[in-house]
Amino acid sequence: MSVTDRPQLAAQVLIVEDEPDHADVMAEALKRPGHICTVVTSVKDALEELRLGAFDVIVTDLRMPASAGVDVSGIGTVAPDGGDAGLRVLEAGRRLQPGAETILVTAHGDVPTARAAFKLGAYDFIQKPLDLEVFRNLVNRAAETVLLRHQNADLREKIDQAGFEGIIAASEPMRRVLRTVKTVAASNIPVLITGESGTGKELVAQAVHRNSKRASGRYAPFNCAGQSESLLEDALFGHVKGAFTGADKERSGVFEYADNGTVFLDEIGDMPVSMQSKVLRVLESGEVVRLGSNDARHVDVRFVAATNRDLREMVKQGTFREDLYFRINGTHVHIPPLRERREDIPPLVAFAVDRFATQLAPTPGESTVPGVTDAAMMRLTAYAWPGNVRQLMNVVQNMVVLCLSEHRAPGERAMIDLRHIPDDVRAEGLDADDAGGGASLAGTPLEQIEKRAIRETLRLTNGNREQAATLLGIGERTLYRKLKDYGLR
Repeated sequence: MSVTDRPQLAAQVLIVEDEPDHADVMAEALKRPGHICTVVTSVKDALEELRLGAFDVIVTDLRMPASAGVDVSGIGTVAPDGGDAGLRVLEAGRRLQPGAETILVTAHGDVPTARAAFKLGAYDFIQKPLDLEVFRNLVNRAAETVLLRHQNADLREKIDQAGFEGIIAASEPMRRVLRTVKTVAASNIPVLITGESGTGKELVAQAVHRNSKRASGRYAPFNCAGQSESLLEDALFGHVKGAFTGADKERSGVFEYADNGTVFLDEIGDMPVSMQSKVLRVLESGEVVRLGSNDARHVDVRFVAATNRDLREMVKQGTFREDLYFRINGTHVHIPPLRERREDIPPLVAFAVDRFATQLAPTPGESTVPGVTDAAMMRLTAYAWPGNVRQLMNVVQNMVVLCLSEHRAPGERAMIDLRHIPDDVRAEGLDADDAGGGASLAGTPLEQIEKRAIRETLRLTNGNREQAATLLGIGERTLYRKLKDYGLR
């Protein structure tokens, strides 16, 4: 299969050629493999496109007339005779479109100059008169180079988003969390993890343990909420035989069980004040006394605690010991709620869809993973998620079940759409004219729908174009071009 026969991902191509007929021929040749061409016939217009547009490949004539003194974004000016106009476009492209590749179109006598352009970063050059098939092949190869670069960047981004120990971290707040975890994991310093319920505090605690020097030891999670003081003390410290009615044999508590490992005390803010002093003793001395015994046993454990409460406020109110607070707060890791890190929602949804679809696969290894439409992803991203990641996972699980249970034509891929989203999630945040389902998009020009989607997504992301492009499922370059086309800021 030749390069021209091979399917191509449409590339954005800027053609800079002062002869309109020649420029149109080049553009027509590139439309066959599906490229999208922008044609300009002057250096001034080329610079304007490079500043405002987004391109994968730049094709420019080496010599063409140019307006005297045209500024190239601080790079220099184009000579009045236009003798080096193509090189100036190349230089401007390197600065304004660093991800693009540039191809120079030269006359026979300009070959030495074109070769020198390689030192300036040109991808290649081609001589006039053009062999259109050779020209297409050259642009296709340049486009493939750019595409491969983007794919590698996307792969690195996905690796970054997978974060640490499988924790999704597409947002900068979560990346900061993981950087802190990586830093403190190898030490023995206590870690206090705070955040709303469902944000993933235990996942962070597990990451601390698995990346510590105690990873070969036991990880003992214990939830301090909803237990009486006597049961709590027995669970943490253990008891000796005969310590109370029914204690017919000795039992070690959580601290002894996790000796040389890590203890994770979840919801430590719910621990009774009287128990807090006993936990403080373990932190200070490493000694544990079982119920019914006077003998202290030494333990060596790493403390990780978590709470959804404001411990500093509890200290002021006298419901949490200040000395214990200082002891457990060796390093503070705060996990922001999902509504404050919406960039994490699309990769979290993708992870959950893959996970639950794999679990539901009728045959091991069978591909039943559904896709998620842009509209559904937009709605999921716009929702506030009061239950955070835990709620998101439950919702996605139900959506996957509903989607895969629908009847589909043979070969048709399952797609999660708005109809699969629970009513409360789908309705929240909709405009008043949409909430009741009365407004219809029927007959609305697609450009208006797309413009509105881009505008609302930018509003959702507070103008962050990178986040908006991710939510819309398009590349940043495509978004930049659409912003220009639609006159959006």
